[in-house]
Amino acid sequence: MWLAAYRVEVVLFLVSFAVLASFSSQRFLRQSAAPHFVYQARGWLEGRLDVDPEVLPNLEDWACVREVAGTKTRCEGRTRPGDRWYVSFPSFPAVVMAPFVALHGYQFNDTSFGVIVGALAVALFYSLLRFLSQQGESARERPENVALALVLAFGTLFFYAAIRGEVWFSAEVMGVAFTCLYVRHAVRAHRPLLAGVFFSMATLTRTPLLFAGLFFVLEAVCPGPDRLAQLRALGANWRPVARKLGLFALGAAPLGLLAAAYNVYRFGRPGEFGHAFLYNNRVNADIDRLGLFNLAYLGRNLEAAFLKLPGMSWHPPRLTYDPHGLTLLLTLPLLVLLLVPRTRPRLHWPLWLTVAVTALPGLFYQNTGYMQFGFRFSLDYTPYLLLLFALGGWSLRHRAVLSLLVLGVLVNFWGAVAFRGYTELVRNW
Repeated sequence: MWLAAYRVEVVLFLVSFAVLASFSSQRFLRQSAAPHFVYQARGWLEGRLDVDPEVLPNLEDWACVREVAGTKTRCEGRTRPGDRWYVSFPSFPAVVMAPFVALHGYQFNDTSFGVIVGALAVALFYSLLRFLSQQGESARERPENVALALVLAFGTLFFYAAIRGEVWFSAEVMGVAFTCLYVRHAVRAHRPLLAGVFFSMATLTRTPLLFAGLFFVLEAVCPGPDRLAQLRALGANWRPVARKLGLFALGAAPLGLLAAAYNVYRFGRPGEFGHAFLYNNRVNADIDRLGLFNLAYLGRNLEAAFLKLPGMSWHPPRLTYDPHGLTLLLTLPLLVLLLVPRTRPRLHWPLWLTVAVTALPGLFYQNTGYMQFGFRFSLDYTPYLLLLFALGGWSLRHRAVLSLLVLGVLVNFWGAVAFRGYTELVRNW
């Protein structure tokens, strides 16, 4: 009965897994060169909250904490026996990997695991689209929802991120999966407790997804269609709204409080996930001078997201990309149609506002996402952008839509086969 009810999701998972695994190629059979979450999970299983410095696979993007006169400081110069090492990212992916690391130890293959999570995210996105159709939020039928799920898989930056493993891309892909689960329960705030649980999982996988909490707030406070009237009536009708927000907070609180306590233990601050303690990293000078987020970073991030174009190398002749970024107009060309939707349904503005606030951290961040193909931080809000297209009324048979879909698939196919990241550089592939 379950297979009958979810046969499309199962088929999408199997197809996506087969394609992603084949494009992952030799990576699929071995651990990536940046398996940070595997090492953090193994540390927990060994009964320690840090990572054993004797087994670190590399020194790329690890946080190193040194106690100086009772104050936690970044490790400088040569390492010392008392230095403590941690993953410099939110650690929930390590929680997800922990049962498998318990079986396979340090050798657990984060690359093949990422492919599985990627295929699952595609199925979850279809399930979300199907739910919106059943609820009357979307006019799309099953074939169109299947096509849009495949667009996520192979027509966006999700394609190359899902086949790589590596700490940076593993988090992005898992963040997409948790986003689908969060939005599924946040629509009309119909399951606030579960929405809060999945929201906390998403946020503790990719911190910019904290801002996506706005979507639930809008759905709970003023779901529409007459939002102004609903806001005016809050004074007399606040109890149902307060209940939904309270349940949402209750669902999000356990993981959030655990993460805050863990951050205090590691870095001395509840909101610090480790980037202020990066060991011997090229970005430390900018972080010390301007902080993790600053208006000064906006220009280069906008350039990476919207203005970077492919280049041409003539010796030998080949198309090249800038590892700092590539315009979203090529990696997600459907974006142009979002500016001229055929319809503006109830979820139009909540989704746009969620995209806007979720994009802000990446645009003011000290790093463009280097090394990457395209602007990888856009994966944090790519599901919302595709939902906007799904609800925007454009027919998938329209010539302009078909042309943009083909362009997106071709560009991201190029990214999947051409991008050389940390794994290739370390192993000299």
